[in-house]
Formats: sequence, structure tokens, C-alpha cells
Amino acid sequence: MRIILLSGGSGKRLWPLSNEIRSKQFIKIFRGPGGEYESMVQRVFRQIKEADPDATVTIATSKSQVSAIHNQLGKEVGISVEPCRRDTFPAIALASAYLHDVQGVGVDEPVVVCPVDPYVDDSYFLTIRRLSELAGQGEARLTLMGIDPVYPSDRYGYILPETREEVSRVKAFKEKPSVETARQYIEQGCLWNGGVFAYRLGYVLDRAHELIDFEDYADLFAKYETLPKISFDYAVVEHEPSIAVLRYRGAWRDVGTWHSFTDVMEERTVGNVHLTEDCTNVHAINELGIPILAVGLQDAVIAASPDGILVADMQKSAGIKALVDEIDPKIRFAEKSWGEYQVLDVTEHSQTVKINLKAGHRMNYHSHDRRDEVWTVISGSGRTVVDGMEQRIGPGDVITMAAGCKHTVIADTPLQLIEVQLGDDISVFDKHKYAFER
Repeated sequence: MRIILLSGGSGKRLWPLSNEIRSKQFIKIFRGPGGEYESMVQRVFRQIKEADPDATVTIATSKSQVSAIHNQLGKEVGISVEPCRRDTFPAIALASAYLHDVQGVGVDEPVVVCPVDPYVDDSYFLTIRRLSELAGQGEARLTLMGIDPVYPSDRYGYILPETREEVSRVKAFKEKPSVETARQYIEQGCLWNGGVFAYRLGYVLDRAHELIDFEDYADLFAKYETLPKISFDYAVVEHEPSIAVLRYRGAWRDVGTWHSFTDVMEERTVGNVHLTEDCTNVHAINELGIPILAVGLQDAVIAASPDGILVADMQKSAGIKALVDEIDPKIRFAEKSWGEYQVLDVTEHSQTVKINLKAGHRMNYHSHDRRDEVWTVISGSGRTVVDGMEQRIGPGDVITMAAGCKHTVIADTPLQLIEVQLGDDISVFDKHKYAFER
């Protein structure tokens, strides 16, 4: 089974736990098999591997999410990086070209495309495996998953099959309707369109070449910024007469707001949270070291992270995106391929950051033009390299880098540092990367 997971979007609807580089799929709220917390992307990746240990997963995503993906999934997963956002058709075309030209996948291989963030049970991925098998048989050029609706929703498009059998030809597609129209669709036998479909790789490559003038993956990547923004549905699905739908009858939740997000939380609280007994329908997630105490609340969500604190009525929490746009929040937490960092304090001429590196990882070898840095080792052991000079470090050691110095840190064990940045113009864009060989 070969799967493309679509991982896009920014994180304003679930602020403050998500931000421009940390989307909802990276928030760790689900208990994994070992009792540890895992994110949506980790949960979906694990479920795919449980359904098919030999499955190959490629994530189509923006550059800003690559570090978080490597942090949470390691190097096993393939990544097709979009140079900029251009909706689902360009993203799927680029990922398909990546599979063919970079990974060497043959044109007759079946590929399944699905979102990275559904909350589903294991039967969903068994259905995806069946979807892949149907695509490989080639009786239809596209095979979609149709989800049995559990209520008349105005949030999803609908698929009208020709029959009520498990696999059917598609008779028509319906745009997102009103609730009353959705009720009529369901009576007609319509299914929710969850954005999951399968095809032989050559089919999408052929359609991409018909609609885009490019030679191969490298050429498409170079031209990506010039491509029109268009969805896969509009570019391909609406013009394809040979489409089948496979019915899925299991659990499926689209998690996009605090209300739906808390619905799938397995625990009412995550982190250092204390709720009094008279709190009803209250969910709280705390990523800060300080405690949260909630007293006598009803129908509320509380979320605290280094980026901010949210206290909201559950029913009104879907409207926070416009408010977050107004406050222009600064990103104070991010996952990197080597670990994570959290901004502790910001002043006019300094910034203090707590850094956690995973064992066996290192930062890029880099320099800054407009700031000095001071690292203090809190725990763990490793090595620093400053202008080519290597030095072993441990708890209590202090390393100073003047502006212009090339430097990196290598973690031999899990390593925690406090980094103090000093300068008049501290910016994430003030960074030069260099090749590093050891």
C-alpha cells in the first residue's frame, strides 16, 4: 500500500496550541499504546503501519512543517515539499511526480491520497487498503471513499452512488448543502466525501501533464509558484467519467475546531490541570509548567501554551480565528528535526530560549550577523563546534558565540540548553547555514 498524506493549513483555529508552523495534526493529546501522548499525525502513521506494515507513506506538506514531521515520525516517512501553497491539485501532482521521478514508483502502482488528520478507528485503514486494491484492478480511473453519514451536515460535500452496494459507480457529486438539503441527500443514499481517493500513478501524472506544462518533478517544483490555485476536485474529479466509490461504515471524525477537537480527547485534561467537581463539560490542555485551576465552569475549553492562553465558551470557540488575526501572536514554541525550543523571555535587546535536543541529533552549522549568543548547558552531554573548534560540554558549561561565528551543538545524550540571544535586531531571518562535516 502506497499512501500520500496531505498535511497543510495553519493553526489559528486551535490557537494557542497551534500556530503558523504547528498545525493541529502535531498537537499531542492522544494516548498511544505505551501510554505516551501522541499527535494526530503519529496516530495516523501508526494506524497505517498496523494495517499494512509494508505501507509506504509520503507526506505532501509545506516547508514549515518538515521539521515537525521529522521530529515526530523520524526519517522513515517520505516528504514532498510544496514551495508555496497552491491547493490540492498542484500538491497531489507534485507528490505524484515525486513518487515517480525521485522514488522510482512505476506508473501502474496504485496510490491512495487522504488527509493527515482524520480521527478514525482501525477499520478506516483496512478500507484504505481495499481502496488501493480496487485502484490496482483498474476498473475505474478514480476510486473514492464514501463515508456513511451519521447526521445531515452542511460541512461536507456528498457523493451519490448509482447503487447501495459496497462498491458502486458514482452517479453525481453534490456541493456542501444546507442542513435540510443534506437530509434529502442522505435519503437518496448520498455519502460524505471525506477527500480520500485512489488511482494508478500514471493516471494523475497524465492529467497533470495535460493541465501543466512541465517535464519532470524538478521542473514542476521549479514552476510551482506560477501554478494556479485549484483543488483536485475541480481540476480532475469533476471532469472524470470513470469514477467508483467504496463505502466506509466505520467511525470518522473531521477535527477542525476546539469543539470537535475536545470531542475526541480521551481525557478531560492534559498536563498540570485541576478541575473542581462542579466543572461540567470542561476540557483543558496545559503545555506550561505552572498549574491551571478551574472552578465551577461549564461548557468551556482552556488551552495554555508558550504562545498564549485561551479560555472560551465551547460553543463560541469556533470563532477565535478572527480574534487571533487581530492580536498577531508571536510563535514561542516549535518542533525541529533535532528537537524543540521554547521562548521563555523577550526584551528589547534580548531573547531567552530553552532548547531540547534529541540524542544523536544536532543543529545546522550556522551563524548570525546581528546577534551574540550564550549557551548554558542544563542537562545531558554533547559537543559544540564554534568556528571549526570542537569542545565537549556537560551541565554547567557556558559557551559564548559572537556575531559572525559559525556554530552548532551536537547531542550525544538528550541535551537541554538555555540560549540567551543578545542584539538590537533579533530575527529568525538572521541566519546563514553552512555545510558541516565530521
